[in-house]
Amino acid sequence: MLKTQDSVFLEFDNVKKSYDQKNLVVKGFNIAVEQGEFITLLGPSGSGKTTVLMMLAGFESVTSGTISIRGNSINRTAPYKRNIGMVFQNYALFPHMTVAENLGYPLSVRGMNKTAQRDRIAEYLKLVELDAFGDRYPGQLSGGQRQRVALARAMIFEPTLILMDEPLGALDKKLREQMQYEITRLHEQLGFTVIYVTHDQTEALSMSNRIAVFNDGIVQQCAPPAELYERPANAFVAEFIGENNFIKGKVDRIEGGRAVVSIPGEGTIVAEAAGGLVEGANSVVSIRPEKLFIHPTTHDHDNEIEAKFIARIYVGDFIRYYFRLADGSEIVVKVLNDLSAPEFSEGDTGRLQWLISDSIAFPDQAEMPETMG
Repeated sequence: MLKTQDSVFLEFDNVKKSYDQKNLVVKGFNIAVEQGEFITLLGPSGSGKTTVLMMLAGFESVTSGTISIRGNSINRTAPYKRNIGMVFQNYALFPHMTVAENLGYPLSVRGMNKTAQRDRIAEYLKLVELDAFGDRYPGQLSGGQRQRVALARAMIFEPTLILMDEPLGALDKKLREQMQYEITRLHEQLGFTVIYVTHDQTEALSMSNRIAVFNDGIVQQCAPPAELYERPANAFVAEFIGENNFIKGKVDRIEGGRAVVSIPGEGTIVAEAAGGLVEGANSVVSIRPEKLFIHPTTHDHDNEIEAKFIARIYVGDFIRYYFRLADGSEIVVKVLNDLSAPEFSEGDTGRLQWLISDSIAFPDQAEMPETMG
């Protein structure tokens, strides 16, 4: 989506952060966010994503660069004046207050009268489907219910922006999936802007309009979920988002945006050429397990390699097949659990096939530039 200056709601302009004035934990963050977008900051622990959130909230200072809301810098604006709602992993509810009192607190500090408060509290209790829980205390609620209260409290004073820092990390899988749906439903219904921090890629893919993938203080790629998954900018993103196979080789030549790559003991394969790839360079070819087919298959294919079967693991709705290539590396194939799922004995040779368009040849990690897309 092309963003004009008029449409930008929140902007980070070359924002950097250092705690010791020597080492940068955020090495130049840039993003323009439209009103109502759901942006997720995704990356491993220590990658800089939470530091970005804390600078936006005003809990950490900006070393250099500018954070702006509606074109106005908030670098020197006190946290309580930024009109930002926050949802944390540990809920941060007042245990001595009822649910209704917790929701009323941000309204009281903003001077709302009692009658208006009661109406607003009733509205938001209904919104998060906790109408009958207003008189209960946080300790009497389940984890999912407490998180819904925390979400309602962050929204109830109608902030310009809601920040969420690993809000579902303490919940079990079923509750986490339920809350993903609840947050997405409320975001679509109310249209608030969200900056969401997580290290859970599934959570990011299922909830976000765009995802910024962090590594070592640098955004490797910022794009919609499908683009990140189908067309990662580099090998780090390809490995971090979803599951991937990487086949090592050397680039013979590049023709029409495609790379011909020699694979030790396997001949050559052809893949889409990523940016920065040059002839003669070492390369890793990325292929997702669900994009591989095992011969015989009715699927179209452009590439084929032979590999030794190692193991077959039943997962339920699909089956994982493990193979070993000539150089000793392993490759995984995901096949739907149906009558076409093949049987192998250990040591059997399988022929793995795939389309050129489903594989990308990246420069070897050691040769990749520091910043991408």
